[in-house]
Amino acid sequence: MLRFQVACTVLLASALVLGGCKFVKTEDEQKQAAAGAFNPDKLVADIWDTKVVPYLEERAGPFQEVSALAASDLNAAAEKYGHKEKQGNAPWTFAAKIDGVIVGEETKSRAAYVDVDVDGDSKADVRVSIGPAIRGTALRDSLTFVNFNEFKNQIEWAQYGKSFNTHVNGTLLEKLSREGLTGKTIKATGAYPLPAKGQLPQFVPATITVGG
Repeated sequence: MLRFQVACTVLLASALVLGGCKFVKTEDEQKQAAAGAFNPDKLVADIWDTKVVPYLEERAGPFQEVSALAASDLNAAAEKYGHKEKQGNAPWTFAAKIDGVIVGEETKSRAAYVDVDVDGDSKADVRVSIGPAIRGTALRDSLTFVNFNEFKNQIEWAQYGKSFNTHVNGTLLEKLSREGLTGKTIKATGAYPLPAKGQLPQFVPATITVGG
């Protein structure tokens, strides 16, 4: 009987100890988990030079042509220059190239921008984001080779869209001068969502050059 009681006591103690244990992954298991984790910044970086920029350079039309066609025949503009996801109610997003003169600037805000005249009338035709904060997901939404169904959920899809903005700011926009931009020429390739009537198109560049 004594032996039975001792055995029960040992088993009970062992159960209590195991119940309080926390199993820790080995270093290899931790590395495997990290390797398989969702990393939107890396996903964007991996395709930026090889797919994103070449696609936009090929797909984009002159901004005047794209915006005029979108105003007169949205379906034709969408087929030639546009893209939108089948899911949700996102607007059409168009790939375009800008070649014009900066006629206004807002560089004090984190969501800085320049207003650009592309037709020579000294009035702004399009607003170009220059960061560091970039609103919207125009770059992601302009690409026909990425889609929502490749992602686990809406959160990952949103993070992926944000990573395009983070990438273009870190590799391109943060190097731009913020001094005396008005009056300078600007060339850029990128994308913008179809704007509401009376609103300036909000253009996000994937390439940009500001001249003298």
